[in-house]
Amino acid sequence: MGRLLETRFNAGKRQSMRVVGGEGVRFELEDGRRVIDGSNTGGPLGHRHPDLVAAARKAADSPVVNDGWLWAEREEAARDLFDIAFKGEESWIGAVRFFLSGSEANDLALTLSQAITGRSAIATRERAYHGMTGLSRDVTVQPHWHGGLAVHSGGTKPVPRTVEVKVLPAPIGSRYGGQKPEPLSQRLAGAEALLADAAAVIVDYTQGGIYYDPAYQDRVAQAARNAGALWIADEVVTGFGRTGRWFGFQGAASRPDIVTLGKPLSGGAAPAGAVVLSQRLVDELEDKTWQTFSTFRGHPTMVATLRALVRVIQREGLVDRVAALDVFMERHLLDIAERHPSVARVDGRGLHWTIELHGPDWRTWYADTDEPPLASRVASRALEAGALIGTSGEQTSLFLAPALIISENDLEQLLAALDHGLDAADEEMRAVQ
Repeated sequence: MGRLLETRFNAGKRQSMRVVGGEGVRFELEDGRRVIDGSNTGGPLGHRHPDLVAAARKAADSPVVNDGWLWAEREEAARDLFDIAFKGEESWIGAVRFFLSGSEANDLALTLSQAITGRSAIATRERAYHGMTGLSRDVTVQPHWHGGLAVHSGGTKPVPRTVEVKVLPAPIGSRYGGQKPEPLSQRLAGAEALLADAAAVIVDYTQGGIYYDPAYQDRVAQAARNAGALWIADEVVTGFGRTGRWFGFQGAASRPDIVTLGKPLSGGAAPAGAVVLSQRLVDELEDKTWQTFSTFRGHPTMVATLRALVRVIQREGLVDRVAALDVFMERHLLDIAERHPSVARVDGRGLHWTIELHGPDWRTWYADTDEPPLASRVASRALEAGALIGTSGEQTSLFLAPALIISENDLEQLLAALDHGLDAADEEMRAVQ
């Protein structure tokens, strides 16, 4: 009998819960419980938002128009994206092409960079995740997402990279705990040399609990420019208000050559991705054609829900609301961290936060066991208290990313569930001392 070959958000094979529905910021589980969806970067408006539902229903009456034909609605979606989400960025922004996912967007942005520069090597930062398709997998350097096989009796069978990948030191920061940062001039001293033969450097703003640093971004942008490489802002997670700005890169002076989008782009109502090019690159492509095609890119459902999403975010002032919640989240999470000796570090922005536990270094984790790691066990305990919390499959890191519409009351319930879940990590920590 055939069955679904699953990908597990939280590592290990002891997951018994099954989602059967959802409404607002909550999932409905098979056993009848309604729990807060605490880690859903693809659903910025929660589940079954009426504007998104209406847009998707209307889109079902649209023609099937593939990527190769001009279509007015797709052009209007691009205009809405620029006029609303990228408002204020008119001086540098050029054009957008829609894709099927953030992984595909990153892959095609990197291949375009190779074509423009004539170089093959690509660069990213430590602990990065950029997807599992083509070059996006190559620049995913979290070892447990190698794209191959994790052998549960121990060991791995990774897929070889297709190009040379260079890895820059990541920024260092935290709101609680963590290591003392070293001067940026020292940390990125060799950036130009590292990027000397790279087509592009791609940087994201949350993965592995490593968050936005404007000085870091500006230094990497300068190094890329000096080395003749392009720089790509991977906003697949951080786009559309997640960290209290429309996009993560906007808090620094530098502006990217390329921005990649995914996850929340359609409000979670359809698979979606996009590559946004600077006007400089659009001018460079004036006498050229970027040779990519796909039947379902810019699909009617994706186009309609994108237009609905940006209007809801604008109408309800969600970007400013998330920025204001940053203080709320920091205060509560630091209070929780101080009560739990198992917590090693807390960092985050807006409504994306990472809680890192004491334990093995992430570089040693290959998901090569059936046993759920510590972070997954904490998430299981939190589920008992009414919230589903994600781990990105890591050993010691949990992340919170609820819908942007979540109320403070529901946030308090989510944080209380995390507090309850961390008791499991404290108990294990005491047991081994």
